[in-house]
Amino acid sequence: MAELSVEIRRFKTGDAEQVSRLVKRTLRESNGRDYSKAYLERLEAGMGPESMIKRAENLHFYVAEAGERIVGCGGVGPYWDSKDEVWFSTVFVLPEFQGKGVGKLIVKTLENDGLSLHAKRIEIPASITARNFYIGLGYVSKDGAEKPDAEGLFRLEKRRATGEI
Repeated sequence: MAELSVEIRRFKTGDAEQVSRLVKRTLRESNGRDYSKAYLERLEAGMGPESMIKRAENLHFYVAEAGERIVGCGGVGPYWDSKDEVWFSTVFVLPEFQGKGVGKLIVKTLENDGLSLHAKRIEIPASITARNFYIGLGYVSKDGAEKPDAEGLFRLEKRRATGEI
């Protein structure tokens, strides 16, 4: 099987429709086993193209491309008003590209973004579906929680001790 060639680049306004479709499809297909239909419909309602553009205005937002097709996305931004903490948002990979290194490439890109390089801590609000993926990348529960919070998410983090995150 040929190796998957994926390029990561910054989001452009023209990507909004494709990224919106990607996020909504991934929510339905990948997260559907862990969340109710009503919960996912509420999330999807806030994931339109205009929401993707807004995210890109507030985050360093990236897309993963395989050829001409956007197959994943993710963003990093300041954690509230902190100067030394960041959070990852809207990290999604199309179902047929999951398990092929695309998610790891997106996370590595976010970790190497200038905002993250100056951070002492990264927080990820991880879905039930993605929790083990992030744990495999060295993230740990922020509060030791073994169950999702009221938003249905696990608050995971990685702290910088010495050297790189």
